[in-house]
Amino acid sequence: MSQDKSREFLHSGNNKDKFKFFYKATLLQQVNELLESISAEITKARVIVEDLEAAIRPIEKELNELDAKIKMMEHVERIAVEVQQLKKKLAWSWVYDVDKKLEDQRVRIEKLKSRVPICQARIDKQLHQLEKLSESYSRKKAEIKSMMTSQVKQMKESLSHSLSSAKKEAFELQRDCKCKASNVQKMVQQVKKLELQMQGIHEQHVKNTQAEESDMEEKLKGLREEVDAAEFELKRLKKEEDILMTNIDKQKEEISSIAAKIQDHESKYNGIMHNVRDLQRQQSNKITAFGGNKVLSLLRIIERCHQRFRMPPIGPIGAHLKLHNGNKWAVAVEYAIGRLFNSFIVTDHKDFRLLKQCAKEADYGQLKIIIYDFSTPRLMIPERMRPNTNHPSILSILQCENDTVLNVLVDQGNVERQVLVNDYGIGKVIAFEKRIQNLKEVFTVEGYKMFSRGSVETILPPRRNQLYGRLSSSVEADIEKLSNDASNEQKTANDYRSDKRKAEVKLEDLYKKMNPIKRLCLHAGKDVASKKLTLEDEMRQQATESSSAPLSSVDEIVEEISEINQKMKEEQVLLEGLEQRRYEAEGKADDLKVKFDELCESANTELASLEKSENELIEIERQIDAATEAKDHYENFMKTNVLHDIKEAEEHYLELTKSREDNVKKASIICRQDDLASLGGCDGKTPEQISAEIESLNHTLRRESKRYSESIDDLRMLYAKKERKIIKRQQVYKALRQKLNACHNALEFRRRKFQTNATNLKHQLSWKFNGLLKRKGISGLIKVDYDETTLSIEVQMPQDTSNRAVRDTRGLSGGERSFSTLCFALALHEMTEAPFRAMDEFDVFMDPVSRKISMDTLIDFAEAQGSQWILITPNDTSLVKGGNRVKKMQMAAPRAYQM
Repeated sequence: MSQDKSREFLHSGNNKDKFKFFYKATLLQQVNELLESISAEITKARVIVEDLEAAIRPIEKELNELDAKIKMMEHVERIAVEVQQLKKKLAWSWVYDVDKKLEDQRVRIEKLKSRVPICQARIDKQLHQLEKLSESYSRKKAEIKSMMTSQVKQMKESLSHSLSSAKKEAFELQRDCKCKASNVQKMVQQVKKLELQMQGIHEQHVKNTQAEESDMEEKLKGLREEVDAAEFELKRLKKEEDILMTNIDKQKEEISSIAAKIQDHESKYNGIMHNVRDLQRQQSNKITAFGGNKVLSLLRIIERCHQRFRMPPIGPIGAHLKLHNGNKWAVAVEYAIGRLFNSFIVTDHKDFRLLKQCAKEADYGQLKIIIYDFSTPRLMIPERMRPNTNHPSILSILQCENDTVLNVLVDQGNVERQVLVNDYGIGKVIAFEKRIQNLKEVFTVEGYKMFSRGSVETILPPRRNQLYGRLSSSVEADIEKLSNDASNEQKTANDYRSDKRKAEVKLEDLYKKMNPIKRLCLHAGKDVASKKLTLEDEMRQQATESSSAPLSSVDEIVEEISEINQKMKEEQVLLEGLEQRRYEAEGKADDLKVKFDELCESANTELASLEKSENELIEIERQIDAATEAKDHYENFMKTNVLHDIKEAEEHYLELTKSREDNVKKASIICRQDDLASLGGCDGKTPEQISAEIESLNHTLRRESKRYSESIDDLRMLYAKKERKIIKRQQVYKALRQKLNACHNALEFRRRKFQTNATNLKHQLSWKFNGLLKRKGISGLIKVDYDETTLSIEVQMPQDTSNRAVRDTRGLSGGERSFSTLCFALALHEMTEAPFRAMDEFDVFMDPVSRKISMDTLIDFAEAQGSQWILITPNDTSLVKGGNRVKKMQMAAPRAYQM
């Protein structure tokens, strides 16, 4: 460090200049420049390699296009081979389909033939019963003929009729007599009343004492008591009427309830029979389970219009599905995704509109159509997206050879997130307690649906009208179970009908009790009204008598009494005539009764026996009619149902046999049956399904064949030719790219190491600088900022009581500044290595004390480092002690003449 350099460093107030001095002294600047130059070279090399790779990229693009064409042509070849194999399978699938129909028809014929002995046995039973009843009828008829003739019976009936007529005439005469006597009695009472009234008029003018008023009050009191008694009786009758009416209402409600139960069981019976019919159709043709006859009509229309579709529709979805374990999960799967079984799948919106038109033509208005890309491969659900449970999901138990169907079930039905359990308890644990991720719903074997949305837990019971699963493999067991359920429902409905008839009989009895009560209530009401009127008349009469109105005329009352007496005499004359006629009619009735009793005593035993025999004969005739009707019913059933069905079934069996022979001949021409086994057989597919697959593959084959006109061999040769052109350059460029990456990684490693060393050097410089300053009792700190490219020195003097650090060296004295600079230089020297080091006039600005401390510091530092140092100073060096490793050389002072 020269004197000029020291002065420059000491007087510099710019931290960036100090940083440059430090950066260059520690060789960090040189290393950084080397790293930057290497990075620039690597960048240039990378650009060159990228240009070289871009030069061959068009050829690589052509190779990729050729490779895609080759793969597509290979795919087309595989499709063509698969079409040929499917055609062979289709030919034999028709044979196997007819075999299945033959087996079903044979079972049906055996079942129908088994009905013949049953019907014949029932017919024979009814014939045997008819013979017995005919014999009993003949015997009973002969027995009646041997009994008493009908003349006695006619005499008895004649006497009985005459007796009843005489009694009726006597009763009517007696009623007329009572009516006349009542009229006479009323007239007598009216006369007495008028006489009393006339007497009262006389007494009114004679006296009007307190005793008469008391009598009137007692009379009114008696009338009021009679009115109260009549009202009490009316209330009692009304209460009985209300009780009976309540019982009638209850009985009506019971009848209504029973009728509702009957209707409920009848609707259940009809629903079960509807399911049985659906299962029977499914037994004959599985596709009918997913839309009935409408879906068959729709499939025929689709087959007729298949050329108009871009891709043949897939459906119904349920016809493509099977279950792993048969019937166990059929009901649960029906509840979970049954809404999708009747759906069809198309590949685009054009096919959607065309399928809508076909459905409208087939009168299939509510057809559900799903649009899905048929070219999408099967969706593979990772384990992390499935419910973490040991119980099966719906996706795991479904069997389907069509990937599009399974994709639709995953997208539309979430079958991978629906779990099946055996019972209700396990379902609640899985759905609500374990909180399994990716779990949507849980279904039990019985059909319970369980799910939770947030904190809300929901359990839905099975639907009442869904009693079977359409994916069930054994339909016969379901039909038998449903038939038993239907018979139980019908039996329950019949039991309720019997209860209803009993309740209706009770209701009729209540109505019979109700009618007399109503009549009594009516009479009681009239009685109450009459008594109230009488009471009101008496009260008005009393009021009239007590008033000052003029009294009635006595003469008018006398005249009225005479008229009533005249009428009473006429009625008495008529009453005497009626009495005479009544006595004669009663005598005639007594005579006829005596004759009738004598006749009955003589023929009572014979008539009773005759009536009993006649009743038995009537019962035998009814039984004969019932047996004849039953025999005719079974014979008609045998003729119209059993024998006719057997004949039709046998004819259909012969037609199927002939059809099978024709199909075998046609299939043998296309492929031998032995060769079919090597192709994997028909896999249980129906001819319709195989035809749909062939049509779909043919459509794909035609579409892909139009896209590429070249042959696959030409494409392969062209691909090999182009590949040979660039394969060597690709390998060279790849090797260059690997080497550049290795160089870049090494450069980055060295950059990181350079940053680490720079940080370490910064800390080391500050530590060394502070350690050297302590020789003079000064403390200091060096702050280096690589980002800002600055270096600052802080010095704390011991005599400064403010404890403030000096951040600018120009604020120090000359000696302190020189010593600080010396300590900074020594700290840098310790961080670098060199065999020779020299310092020129480093102490010229120091005071003697600082100079001695600086010289001692330099000598100690040089001895500790072990390197050679050359120190040049114009000052006195006598204070420097010599030694083995320290040599002092003093030059003679220059003289003026020498200069």
